[in-house]
Amino acid sequence: MKTNKLTPYLFLLPGLIILGAFIFYPMLQAFWLSMTDYNMIADAEFVGTTNYENLFQDDLFWKTLTNTFIYLIGVVPALVIIPIFLAVLVNQKLKGIGFFRSAYYIPVVTSLVVAGIAWDWVYKENGLLNYVLDILNIISEPIHWLTSTQTAIFAVMVVTIWKGLGYYMIIYLAGLQSIPNDLYEAADIDGANWWQKVTRVTIPMLMPFVLIVTIMSSIAAMKVFEEIYIMTGGGPLHSSETLVFYIYTEAFDRLNMGYASAAGVVLFLITLVLSIINIKFMGKDNTA
Repeated sequence: MKTNKLTPYLFLLPGLIILGAFIFYPMLQAFWLSMTDYNMIADAEFVGTTNYENLFQDDLFWKTLTNTFIYLIGVVPALVIIPIFLAVLVNQKLKGIGFFRSAYYIPVVTSLVVAGIAWDWVYKENGLLNYVLDILNIISEPIHWLTSTQTAIFAVMVVTIWKGLGYYMIIYLAGLQSIPNDLYEAADIDGANWWQKVTRVTIPMLMPFVLIVTIMSSIAAMKVFEEIYIMTGGGPLHSSETLVFYIYTEAFDRLNMGYASAAGVVLFLITLVLSIINIKFMGKDNTA
């Protein structure tokens, strides 16, 4: 009897050990480092809340935090809404539909380095984008997409959206295929057209998946790094530098580990609050 009570915990033990080693211990270690002055050479010296006080007085921290929220606001709605329509399109029972599903998913499995180089060609002064805009008489002179403070962060956003659409489309596709056909048959009997079935059956039934995608894309946007590192390096003049890039620079360029850890703790708390807000409001709608 005693053995039976312990059995579930024994099954959970390997997972808990992995979570403890790779999630909880690093979190506690980061919080401890945020209270120290540590440069990876000398021993860590406890400094209390000094790193946090300096952080909140750093104009560059607020600049990168603002850029991160701009990124969040620009990227998340696109990654939540557009994949729904892509999933509806590739959920049709048509010959060769598997090709289109694969085509939309290719950016997801494309290396960010390769994607960054490809999009760099698109964004060049004499690149594809300026060429098309010039032919359409939309611009009179080339736009420096990645080297202008006005456009750099938005140009990188497009790459993040392009790369993430296929991933979230697959999540919605799984949701679409879990919707009972009875609902669509009832809609057909009521005389509903394609658009009415999408808005009154498909989207309401997909709301739990919308919540998942919103949380996942929000977290991904808050910790965006690779695109920034590869395409702009945070420039020009920090106009595309996000909070994670700022943490990376402080930690590995300036070896200011304690200060970078304080910024990391702040990023963790912001992401946690955003996730709780999403679950509270969107999760409430799903259970109503």
